[in-house]
Amino acid sequence: MKPTSRRILALAGVAAVAPLLIAATAQSGDPYVWLEDIHGEKALAAVDKWNAETMAALTAAPTYEKDRVEAKAIMDDDAQIAEPGQVMGDVVTNLWQDARHTHGLWREASLASFKAGKPEWKTLIDLDALSKAENQKWVWHGADCLAPEYKRCLISLSPGGSDADVVREWDRTTGKFVDGGFELPQAKSGVTWQDSDTLLVGTDWGAGSMTDSGYPRVLKRWKRGTPLSSATTVMEGAPSDISVGSFAIMDGDKRYVFVTRATSFYTGRAWVEGAGGALMPVPMPDTADLHGIIGGKLLAYLNKPMGEFKAGSVISWPIAPIAEGKAPAPSLVFAPTDKQAVQSVSTTDHAVWINLLDNVSGKLLALKPDSDGGWTQTVASLPDKATIALDAGDDKSDTVFATVQSFTVPPTLYAVGADGKANAVQSLPAKFDASKIDVEQYFATSKDGTKVPYFLARKKGATKPAAAFIHAYGGFRAAQLPTYLTTQPYRAGPVAMWWVDEGQVYVLANIRGGGEYGPGWHDSALRQNRQRAYDDLYAVAEDLVARGLTTKGKIAVSGRSNGGLMAGVAVTQRPDLFGAAIIGSPLLDMKRYSHLLAGASWMAEYGNPDVPGDWAFIRKYSPYQAVKKGTKYPPVFFYSSTEDDRVHPGHARKMAAKLIDYGNPVYFHEYRLGGHSVGGDHGEDAVRAALIHAYLDRVLIKGDKSAP
Repeated sequence: MKPTSRRILALAGVAAVAPLLIAATAQSGDPYVWLEDIHGEKALAAVDKWNAETMAALTAAPTYEKDRVEAKAIMDDDAQIAEPGQVMGDVVTNLWQDARHTHGLWREASLASFKAGKPEWKTLIDLDALSKAENQKWVWHGADCLAPEYKRCLISLSPGGSDADVVREWDRTTGKFVDGGFELPQAKSGVTWQDSDTLLVGTDWGAGSMTDSGYPRVLKRWKRGTPLSSATTVMEGAPSDISVGSFAIMDGDKRYVFVTRATSFYTGRAWVEGAGGALMPVPMPDTADLHGIIGGKLLAYLNKPMGEFKAGSVISWPIAPIAEGKAPAPSLVFAPTDKQAVQSVSTTDHAVWINLLDNVSGKLLALKPDSDGGWTQTVASLPDKATIALDAGDDKSDTVFATVQSFTVPPTLYAVGADGKANAVQSLPAKFDASKIDVEQYFATSKDGTKVPYFLARKKGATKPAAAFIHAYGGFRAAQLPTYLTTQPYRAGPVAMWWVDEGQVYVLANIRGGGEYGPGWHDSALRQNRQRAYDDLYAVAEDLVARGLTTKGKIAVSGRSNGGLMAGVAVTQRPDLFGAAIIGSPLLDMKRYSHLLAGASWMAEYGNPDVPGDWAFIRKYSPYQAVKKGTKYPPVFFYSSTEDDRVHPGHARKMAAKLIDYGNPVYFHEYRLGGHSVGGDHGEDAVRAALIHAYLDRVLIKGDKSAP
């Protein structure tokens, strides 16, 4: 499968170094601004104190150690899907982690043995051995091997799990890093092979080379055998841009190189290299996303209407005229219905693959060009009412690999042909008895009358109200889809399984701001309309109460990153409704967010708090400013990472300090490593799962509202 190429928006780029502006902010009267000093002695002393109090309280739970051991065993189980990372000619790659390989093995197997379900693996890079040899905890960030030979690879490794990483050239024929080869120091770099001796590089070139969001502003061409400092400029963006970057797409054996300039999180421009390296503009709207090339046709997804084509459609242009500087007319490839949403678009040599949501249930379509210039659709024969994730595919045979799962159906990897036939390659054994669990999809009515879907799992035959655990996100076009109950979102492992087994209610809410129903579902909760996402959450919680499934005060809300913002809003706006909140790697101080790390890149989503008109609507929900003396808030569990270089750990720290000083109980756990994903291996993930379960039991089930 050709790489799914999109407008590069900034979630991989240069190290985030937006200034903290601590002195200026201190003058504004924020008494907790010192907690923004990420590695400051005073700040870390507070973190250590809170961590110790939380660990002492929650590890004392009778179930803690049992939970931790069980969670790690589930995550480390050799019976896990060997997800295909990339098909490179006649081999498939995979990153494998288990109890013996906590950092992971990057390995390959023949495509034939993989399709047969009996892969014969060969280790390429042993990350545990590399970490030990170099005395550095390396976390895998991926490999880009130059097609079509796939001999030379650019390996990205993160120290401890931060977004920033190092890039090293590696030789697949020798199995070694290339002595004197391409190498970039730690940064949020974006790197693309132009050819075997040339890279396009966006990285930290020094003062002024980064955007306000902390990502590459300058893209350069770097020739083999020359120092990085001699690289020549290809494109420069403005400081207010999100990033400048590049990517490449293969169409058969032809390689197309693109340069991108993201002017906001949702807008950008793209150019394709033409003859002599000249950059030719791609004639698509600045809100559209590129998604591959097939048979000389460039594919794009429309986030906004374009002429006769509605938002959510996939369209195409002939690429050859574009590379010559022309602007040919587009044509329609696929248009979803009002209840459908395109999740992803990929290509093999002769088929376009569309991973589709139909009323929040997955479908996989294979589209092949017909003789009339249109497209023939085939629906893959995959299980109904399930979540589908496209992994990788084999271009020549027009086969893709797709992982299918639901709350009660364990992940199964299928090989799917363009004729729609699907063969199971690997299926995980069940971790629990699914016959004892009911799964339902309900619809709540939000404040403005919008019907909001949510999925619910509970024990079969349950009739009495129970404690409810709602997970949601509501932003950045990211749909929240049901996964097996041992893989609760954001690497919290089997928490959902434990919760349902104990007779409680687990809910995944599809609130606005996500992409469950296409671009409109997201756009309706942007900027000044952000409150709609939170109203959707409250509607789901109140619908659970109305159905007799739970009661007010017995509901926990859970979210991470933007979802952490949502959970923070929930406990400050509706402390009467929620009895607990799990808030991970959150944005919380929305007055300061755009000045902290990568925060400036998200102003298209939330607005600019430095603009009075924008702050007027942001301040209405910003959790940090909403905390008031005299109001009793439910006990909150914060988790984060010191080395999160995307969302600043100061958000969670400052909110925790404020809540504590105002007399509210707070549980707090900040890992030293792990980056935005929080935790660099299964051991750390298992600890978090056990802590969350102990917290929920203590606060929501036993009703203990005391401080840890």
